[in-house]
Amino acid sequence: MKKVSRWLAAVAVLAIVAAACSNSDDSGGSSSAASITPAKTYDTIGAGEGELNLVAWAGYVEDGTNDPNYDWVSDFTADTGCKVTVKYADTSDEMVTLMREGGGATYDGVSASGDSSNRLIAGGDVAAVDPSLFPDMADVIAPLQPDGGDRTKQYVVNGAQYGVPYMYGPNFLMYNTDVVKPAPTSWDVVFESTLNGAPNPYSGKITAFDAPIYIADAAMYLKAHQPDLGITDPYELTSDQLDAAVTLLKQQADLVSKYWALYTDEIDGFVNGSMVAGTAWPVNLSYAEVDAPVDAVVPSEGVTGWLDTWMISTNAPHPNCMLLWMKHTLDPNVQAEVAYWYGAATSNTKACPILKKSLGKDADLVDTLRYGYCGDAEFLSSINAWTTPTADCGDDRGSTCMDYSVWQQKWTEIRGA
Repeated sequence: MKKVSRWLAAVAVLAIVAAACSNSDDSGGSSSAASITPAKTYDTIGAGEGELNLVAWAGYVEDGTNDPNYDWVSDFTADTGCKVTVKYADTSDEMVTLMREGGGATYDGVSASGDSSNRLIAGGDVAAVDPSLFPDMADVIAPLQPDGGDRTKQYVVNGAQYGVPYMYGPNFLMYNTDVVKPAPTSWDVVFESTLNGAPNPYSGKITAFDAPIYIADAAMYLKAHQPDLGITDPYELTSDQLDAAVTLLKQQADLVSKYWALYTDEIDGFVNGSMVAGTAWPVNLSYAEVDAPVDAVVPSEGVTGWLDTWMISTNAPHPNCMLLWMKHTLDPNVQAEVAYWYGAATSNTKACPILKKSLGKDADLVDTLRYGYCGDAEFLSSINAWTTPTADCGDDRGSTCMDYSVWQQKWTEIRGA
């Protein structure tokens, strides 16, 4: 973990740029991808055009600038002639907004999570791809396999494949081991005003993810503790169910010291002591633990999470470079390097032993929350993965659920913005 200090310093610069766009909004959440047919399908890869413009989560496109030991861009450029430029985003809403700039012809592709990928598919912003272009798809973990996996709805719609799987991971509960005692087993420490009949001792030092999709975390908690609400899926909420989640989150707001979207904000909060418990990504844990007494747990109610996919714009200015990039990112050696750097789990199962070898004496971390149980299909299937809420409940309730545009409105109410 010697990479940490250099990495954080570099990301701090990127954070200033990304934060300027972090309040971007998107009103396309009401669309459903379920009945969409591809606006375009890419079935061949030609010579690279010399340029590639990406939208990505910070830490997903490393070229050695932050740490010379972590670089999966330079070899790609040398092999293909495609010079990579990346725009980092803090939230899925921002990614959707960026991908629609210039009629969708500004950026070639995006590292989309499930709460943006379905919007991009429904909006015709991203194109389908012929899976035969990517031989490494054969080694993708079973739940993400396009021909029958149970975690594929974020990138497979009506049999069409939109992109290739990249990293995945949980939104687990991170806590300060010196302060939060006993070790938490429930999300109650971040949601409830009282614990064991007394005021929550961590009030004012709780943190939460600053995006509408975080409503699903509250819904997941309520599913376990208020079964009378009838919540079956934290992303398929009727008006009453959504209102219950919003009420819980408004209660939580009194406990929160600061919300985070830029993940270095949470790392800083745990290091300086202003945060002691809250939802976190594996990368946050990896870097916070360098200077703070922290650990993480999957609470009894479960976790939400993210399954990220590289997707190509329907109007990509450099489509061949993007397709070559997608092929590159599925390579097991590249996936292992990304996972080690970012603290995520790989979609390509052949990357897991490579990652374990890279970790050396710390190889047992592959089988922990740090790397999302790399290659563990059961764990992956247990994650309540980010999905774009739509009016269609997906069951006999019909179109009585609240779509993402309503979630955005409710999040504004919660945040008081």
